[in-house]
Amino acid sequence: MVAPKWSLLMFIFFFLQALIRVIDALSSNYYDNSCPMLEETVRNTVKQAMENDKTVPAALLRMHFHDCFIRGCDGSVLLSSVGTSTAEKDGPPNVSLHAFYAIDNAKEAIEAICPGVVSCADILALAARDAVTLTGGPYWDVPKGRKDGRVSRASDTRQLPAPTFNISQLVQSFSQRGLTGEDLVALSGGHTLGFSHCSSFQNRIHNFDSTHDVDPTLNPSFAASLKNVCPAHNKAKNAGSTMDPSSATFDNTYFKLLLQGKSLFSSDQALLTTSKTKSLVSKFATSQQAFHDAFANSMVKMSSLTGGQEVRRKCGKVN
Repeated sequence: MVAPKWSLLMFIFFFLQALIRVIDALSSNYYDNSCPMLEETVRNTVKQAMENDKTVPAALLRMHFHDCFIRGCDGSVLLSSVGTSTAEKDGPPNVSLHAFYAIDNAKEAIEAICPGVVSCADILALAARDAVTLTGGPYWDVPKGRKDGRVSRASDTRQLPAPTFNISQLVQSFSQRGLTGEDLVALSGGHTLGFSHCSSFQNRIHNFDSTHDVDPTLNPSFAASLKNVCPAHNKAKNAGSTMDPSSATFDNTYFKLLLQGKSLFSSDQALLTTSKTKSLVSKFATSQQAFHDAFANSMVKMSSLTGGQEVRRKCGKVN
């Protein structure tokens, strides 16, 4: 028989372990007492940035996604390179991101009212949500309480799913982060916002394979328009195409265009190569509400991947 004193000690140990897990858990009301103006401050900063640059929402959404897929949502994508140590921010997938100033502005405003309280990772998660909501997309309660990471390496951006990935590579990349096939399709719908440079879809419109110059799954007139913008030996640095030419609204048009053969990336087209993912594409193309609900759920799931250690005073450098 276990001695009563030992039983009590074991109970206290497991109780404290459980308490630590609860304390560390993300919560939608994490800052209700310590920084009640947080969400309003972030939303106003995102609004102001959008007034000056309509491409900000897509950049913030992509930034958050890229942050979460490397070591969890720890704000490591926000860190600046130091000396010869090149940070994620300057890795190939992120060099075209340009809205870091919006997060810096939000952090500065929040530090003025709640110094040393709110992590940059949480600010980015909120800004990504607001970017979606302010462009007509769904609203969701953002779980908060993340900590900021201290490591950021450009080489780690190779872990991000590439626009040339096939369905097996995409499923593996997402499953490694606890995300399902439905999460994959729903989060791909974020491509309804934003712009892509030619380099990300050049493989589909020039020398596609040994028998086709152009990917045969592309709509011919759409492919011709892309070739016109992105010739074989393109030298225009900023040449490319908007992901959804019809609007800058967070809607389900991406899925409609995908079914019409008018998607930009191989990774987009890959969603039509299995019956499960194709049926989800069709579902979201038919029902914008179904897409919005699934996207919100998947964003909460993805943004709950955590891994930081501190609350940075400035988002561009560790304390």
